[in-house]
Amino acid sequence: MINKIIKITTSLLLLTALSTGCSNQPSSRFNANRDDVVTIYFARHGKTLFNTYDLVQGWADSPLTDKGIETARYLGEGFKKKYIRFDAYYTSDSGRQRETMQVLLAQKGVKHYKIQELKGLREVFYGGFEGGTNAKMVSAAMKSLGYKSVDAFYKSYVQGQIPVTTLTEAIAKSDPKHEAENFTQVKERTQNALHTIVETALAKHQKNILVISSGMSIQAMIYDLTDNPIKNRPLANATVVKIVYQNGKYKVVEIGSMDYVNEGKSSLNIGENRQN
Repeated sequence: MINKIIKITTSLLLLTALSTGCSNQPSSRFNANRDDVVTIYFARHGKTLFNTYDLVQGWADSPLTDKGIETARYLGEGFKKKYIRFDAYYTSDSGRQRETMQVLLAQKGVKHYKIQELKGLREVFYGGFEGGTNAKMVSAAMKSLGYKSVDAFYKSYVQGQIPVTTLTEAIAKSDPKHEAENFTQVKERTQNALHTIVETALAKHQKNILVISSGMSIQAMIYDLTDNPIKNRPLANATVVKIVYQNGKYKVVEIGSMDYVNEGKSSLNIGENRQN
């Protein structure tokens, strides 16, 4: 049943993309002003309970841990120290993404805001693996990819030697319920969400947008928007991927940046030390 819903949703998203004439760029009706620039900061959510217990967390959800809240505060402080003013805020309907956004905005000192939810920003749906151990999912996926050693698999994974498209397909094919999303489904819905964000920004003359999403879905979204090989490296909690839209094109200018978190951490720690 879930797989049918995914297929119907993906079909609708694809029809929408085709009807607006966009595959990797917003619809042409917003391209009249070629000087418009929109900068979108995508950040992965903070560490969660499932992350801590090493459980599969796609459409399944769990709250931030104290460590996750702390890192979200660092991220908010980092944006504050860099004097970045955001015009709009987006998450999916996942609690961990909303909570991350709320924590960082409180730290940044933003009091009046509206979080817009797009289901297209959800993490990959892992089907029958959802809520189970990552070890079980990894074991199934690595076998389909020809890996005989967990250590060898993780070494390749961490170094970005396994394309996100390959890994997503391996998980989908290994799903015992046959309901996990394939790569095309994830890329289409995440890019459709990106197009929606940019089109809204252009229509409302918004310049800087903040989006909280999830690691593997962000990787799928940028996969064909950049040739930078680090796009296949896993994204740490609260890491930032920065995308600039201009002249009808996207440019991924930062991938996996921890500069914002590190600057925020340094700033808060200095402040705490002064108080002590």
